[in-house]
Amino acid sequence: MKTRDWPIRSKLTALVVVPVTALLALWIFATALTFGPALDLLAARTLLYDLGHPGETVVAELQRERRLSVIHLAGDGVLPGLAEQRQRTDHAVAELRRRIAGEELREAAGDLLDARLDQLVTALDALPAGRGFIDRREVDRTGAIGLYSGMINSAFQAFAAMAALPDQDLNRQALALTALGRSRELLGQADALLAGVFTAGRFAEGEHSQLVQTIGNQRFLADTAVADLPDAERTEYQRLTEGAVFARLRTMQDTLIGAGPSARPAVDPTVWQTSYEAAQQALREFELAQADGLADRSVPTAVRILARLAAAGVLGLVAVVVSLLVALRFGRSLVHRLTVVRTVLEQAERALPDVVARLRRGEQVDIAREAPSLEYGADEIGQVGRAFTAVQRTAIGAAVDEVNLRRGLNDVFLNIARRSQGLVHRQLALLDRMERHTESPDELAELFRVDHLATRLRRHAEDLVILAGAAPARGWRNPVAMVDLIRGAISEVEAYDRVDITTVQPAGALGRAVGDVIHLLAELIENATAFSPPGTRVEVSGQHVANGYAVEIIDRGLGMSAAAVEEANRRLARSPEFDPAETARLGLFVVARLAARHGVRVRLRPSGGSGLTAVVLIPADLITDEPSALPLGTDAGSAPPGSGPAAQGRRMARAGRLGTLPRPRSAQSGRERTDPVPSAPPGAVPPPAGPVPVSSHPAWPGPAPAETAGEVDGLPRRVRRRQAAAHPHQPPGMVEAPIGGQPTVDDATRLPVVDGPTLRQPAVGNPTLRSPEEARRVMSALQAGTARGRAAAEAGAPEPTAPTTRRTASARPGVPDLATGATEETGTTGTPPTAGPEAT
Repeated sequence: MKTRDWPIRSKLTALVVVPVTALLALWIFATALTFGPALDLLAARTLLYDLGHPGETVVAELQRERRLSVIHLAGDGVLPGLAEQRQRTDHAVAELRRRIAGEELREAAGDLLDARLDQLVTALDALPAGRGFIDRREVDRTGAIGLYSGMINSAFQAFAAMAALPDQDLNRQALALTALGRSRELLGQADALLAGVFTAGRFAEGEHSQLVQTIGNQRFLADTAVADLPDAERTEYQRLTEGAVFARLRTMQDTLIGAGPSARPAVDPTVWQTSYEAAQQALREFELAQADGLADRSVPTAVRILARLAAAGVLGLVAVVVSLLVALRFGRSLVHRLTVVRTVLEQAERALPDVVARLRRGEQVDIAREAPSLEYGADEIGQVGRAFTAVQRTAIGAAVDEVNLRRGLNDVFLNIARRSQGLVHRQLALLDRMERHTESPDELAELFRVDHLATRLRRHAEDLVILAGAAPARGWRNPVAMVDLIRGAISEVEAYDRVDITTVQPAGALGRAVGDVIHLLAELIENATAFSPPGTRVEVSGQHVANGYAVEIIDRGLGMSAAAVEEANRRLARSPEFDPAETARLGLFVVARLAARHGVRVRLRPSGGSGLTAVVLIPADLITDEPSALPLGTDAGSAPPGSGPAAQGRRMARAGRLGTLPRPRSAQSGRERTDPVPSAPPGAVPPPAGPVPVSSHPAWPGPAPAETAGEVDGLPRRVRRRQAAAHPHQPPGMVEAPIGGQPTVDDATRLPVVDGPTLRQPAVGNPTLRSPEEARRVMSALQAGTARGRAAAEAGAPEPTAPTTRRTASARPGVPDLATGATEETGTTGTPPTAGPEAT
């Protein structure tokens, strides 16, 4: 049994209960040990009257019957008094049997006396058989004497067991009386032997030596027993045995001893018989009187023992009660004080996480208030309590220091992210200007690649903001079509050319969630492409479900074990705190943070064959109807509803761009400027994401003034002029290009000239008509660029590579982005998504 892990209350209870129980058991044992002898003394009277007196009567009757039986065997006829004596013996034996069978005697008798009583009953059962032997003269005189002497000896053995009193003086006197009774029995055996000798006239063979031995034993027992009697009883016995009867009897015994075995006994049978009967009667009366006196003296002795027992018992009980109360008092005190310490510990276990959470929320924490000093006492428990208080304060102080350190690191992350974001936006603005002014397809393709890298850098800068606990402020005013949102996420992925959009059911996402959902999907798509073989495709689809809108990203990679998938889903579900030690799981962290911000649920599951499927469930409160596409040259807030030209413009915008998103909300507005629209060089437009109707005229006629260009966060923002519209007409054909395909000059010549809302900035202002001169200048530049592009293609110029962003002359392959410059609110991204679903 291991007691080490017992609660302190159980240990103290055991510490109290075990000694007190042992003390109580010892008290009960001592009381019973003392109470038993007292009961034995009180039972002495019962034994004397139920066993002593009836037993002595049986002994006396057996002695008389023995003498008459020996005379019967020594004579020739039937002795008339024998039958009468047998009746008296039977009557005495029946009375003794009745007393032995009674419950009172058995209850007062001990185990030894019970056994002796059973032996006595067994010996008495042999009396009828012995009488038959005597009547048939099948035994001699010696055998008859032995038969009766055996029964009488069994009775004296019972008397000896009865004499075992608990009081030492009473016990010695009782044993002395029993020895005197045995001495008297030996005198009776000598009398029976002489009765046969007197009747036969001589000693039979061996009888003289038996007589001498019996008389010697009788005298020895008498002298020994008298020495153990009290002084008064011994004096009385000596006075009794010094009388004339005993003197005459002793003289005759000496004469018989001195005579030879062949001689006739030299004593008068009548004188012997008279002296014997008088001595026997006197000794019997002395023994009975002493036995009665002994029983009377046992009662006061038992009373004294009981009185001492009661006093000792009361004192012992008081000691036990006092010990129990003292043990309980100190035990309760210890338990209470330790319970206080334990309560403080439990409160600290609940309060410490709350303190840490408050610290992380930026609240001030008073250590002295959170870990108050309590009075525990000056003993060891008090020392433990004070040590615990010190440990608790140290833990809170360490938590404060850790939170301050984390806060400082977060500030560093934010500072680095803001700087990185500023540089990225400046880089994007510079790339826009370079793209507008370049006419070489090769240079434009390279600029597209750099533009794409800058877009990915912006997402990584946003990751830093998320790691720091802040929210990237990239957002949109109006809802965005789900297909454009998915395309924007694909455009932020390095291996965008391996991603296929299969089926996307029409839907829109609220502007406040667009930036984070694009970032979330980009992280998952990045992981899908990074952890699948280069030759495989990654499929993205979207559909309405009961609780919102589900986007599925399916890869054909190596997949993950069931345990790893479960762990990844657990992390995605609870948005864990950022742990710098788990740098390989930053992708999960970023996705979990973004999903928790808008109630988006992300879950991984194995694909059909190999790889994983990431299911992104966007809640219904973020999903709207698919927003109407803006007619070319129309602002996000003024797109006309309905069909016809508006619907045609919406199809063209959706097919001709990777993501045609309205402008995100800007944190601040800056100065504005106007820029002339340069001629779009051929080959500057990447292949469309799907069928694109070819149209040389916008669907919304009317001139448009030059749009303003502002600055957000001190960074330039470009707003393009709208192209003048001629006469609208239906597109004669469609051009298709796969996602991730490289643009060609021929493709560029067949693309519609769209100078409306771009990926990074929607059109602003009301649609106005351009002048004919301006429209002519734009169209001339377009035709010249187309001709140069065809000439370069025929000369074998390398085809430029670009992200799968369908853009106009100045549109670049980023996410649905702000206009040139930093029109979107400053946001940061974290480290590159080195860990995706498979890596986490």
